[in-house]
Amino acid sequence: MLDVLESAKRLSLLKLRQTIPEYRRGLFGDIVGATARITGIYGSRGVGKTTLLVQLLKASAVDADKKLYISCDHPIFKGVSLFDFVDEFSKRGGELIAIDEIHESVDFESQLKSIYDFLDIKVLFSGSSAVRITSPDFARRFSMHHLPILSFREYLEIAEGLKLESFTLEEILSHHENITHGILASLGNKKILALYDGFVREGCYPFYFEDKTKYIDRIGETINTILHTDLGRIFSVAPDKIDTLKKLLLTICVSKPLELSIDRLASTVGITKTTLYKYIDYLGRAELVRHISHEAKRFAAMRRPDKLYLANTNLFSALCMESEKGTIRETWFASMVGSSHALHYPERGDFLVDEKWLFEIGGKTKGFTQIRDAADAFVVADDTEIGTGRKIPLWLFGFLK
Repeated sequence: MLDVLESAKRLSLLKLRQTIPEYRRGLFGDIVGATARITGIYGSRGVGKTTLLVQLLKASAVDADKKLYISCDHPIFKGVSLFDFVDEFSKRGGELIAIDEIHESVDFESQLKSIYDFLDIKVLFSGSSAVRITSPDFARRFSMHHLPILSFREYLEIAEGLKLESFTLEEILSHHENITHGILASLGNKKILALYDGFVREGCYPFYFEDKTKYIDRIGETINTILHTDLGRIFSVAPDKIDTLKKLLLTICVSKPLELSIDRLASTVGITKTTLYKYIDYLGRAELVRHISHEAKRFAAMRRPDKLYLANTNLFSALCMESEKGTIRETWFASMVGSSHALHYPERGDFLVDEKWLFEIGGKTKGFTQIRDAADAFVVADDTEIGTGRKIPLWLFGFLK
């Protein structure tokens, strides 16, 4: 074990010497001063979990020789007990360890629990959202944080070198006109709709800024890695069924959300309804798909179709050439709002948020016909710089806290 520790220290030193992005996601501030002994970061592949771990490790006041970065997918950890390794590091003065790709470690749940129960060391770890680190047991025992894709605000901060404010949903609904004027003033001569159109196509994943010319190709590679490595291994999906998952993603990509009845979708993809529900759950956990149920299903087991969306609009660019404009609008709204608010779809309108606010998504000329007389109802309009009253620009929901 001592040999493994020495090798890990050398690799950690190399990792910490690498140049990493200076931009810090909002989650950095939530974690850097936290007192929790074990803190977990989960999210889809490509959202920047490794970068965040390294930033947190570098920012720590712990002496350099008492903190360590490891990645469980490195060959030196094959067959190595995670508990035994961390115990060895702790016995030799280790105070802080950042464990990347923890789901690659065998039996990591019980190993991490033993570290928590028996070792006096602070742990930061990251893992795929597809695995069991999102379970209630983890949430109760450890401090768990979800790292989503970049918001539109974060994308603009990186791309334009700006510092922009974020807002609660209540603030946007109540003061969107003033907020919009402030954002547009901060952008100067930059056109918000042009920037928004670009972000819809590209920029949700931080690796966009590493090589923009290869971005769509990297999304395709990320999807394949999720399907073959994460879902294939974690959920024991047979290799010949991976193509079925890809077909399911493609079908969602080219369809309108409410056209995707379970019966029709199962028939199109060529699987049973039971298997379809299972695959939708897998893709949802991997943050490739967003599954939104009808509001009535909160109260009873009613036969209502569900809405299925791709998890973010950049996935359209990698999966299909043609897609419905309305679907892209709804997908973008769901991706920006759904990371911190509960979404259902209602009898009228497109989304019910937090069981309170009703939203109808549409183009510049969209009116209130479908949500007339509804309480707490708003039109969210695409192709609109500045809204008025209960009509709010779609792009502004990318500035949510």
